[in-house]
Amino acid sequence: MDPILYQILQFISYLFMIYQFMVIGYILMSWIPSAQDSSVGRLLAKAVDPYLGFFRKFIPPIGMIDFSPIIALLLLDFIRRGVFIVVENIYNLFS
Repeated sequence: MDPILYQILQFISYLFMIYQFMVIGYILMSWIPSAQDSSVGRLLAKAVDPYLGFFRKFIPPIGMIDFSPIIALLLLDFIRRGVFIVVENIYNLFS
């Protein structure tokens, strides 16, 4: 693999990983009532709520368990893989 392409894909991977950690952090903060009212909780809510809200519209919680974040994280990984394929194809087209 070309080093430039590798660095581009590595950067994209880091961005997706950071967002995944943000989603996981937001989920874990929901277990602690006062954590979401902190400045970090509000920042995570602004970044993560629009993405998770889309899934919460279509996937209702079962009892006390909300499965929408799990589906959201799985889809985020599929999106990452799709972005990799698109970037590789664009890079190969111009190289």
